[in-house]
Amino acid sequence: MSTVAVTDATFEKDVLQAEGPVLVDFWATWCGPCKQIAPALEQISEELADQVVVAKIDIDENQMTPSRYGVRGIPTMMLFRGGQMTSMKVGAMPKSKIVEWLAEAGVKQTA
Repeated sequence: MSTVAVTDATFEKDVLQAEGPVLVDFWATWCGPCKQIAPALEQISEELADQVVVAKIDIDENQMTPSRYGVRGIPTMMLFRGGQMTSMKVGAMPKSKIVEWLAEAGVKQTA
């Protein structure tokens, strides 16, 4: 499964009411570091499709949600479970670090 685009209008249903964990990437088209991590997030969404949904929200087109969660810089990645933000990382990082962060948060790759 590839990444899912969410908006202010769909955030409640797609993220807060999701059955399992959702990794939300707050990004913008003009953001270089956001473009750097995009391929890694696509790969993670494929590799961990059974464990986590990877969602992306464009902060320029959707300003309510980033404001509600205090997003100050991008890329910002937040992990949501059961309607609550449980973990957050700000800034670009290699795929291995994103996977490591997810594992620490309880999202592990199954063999």
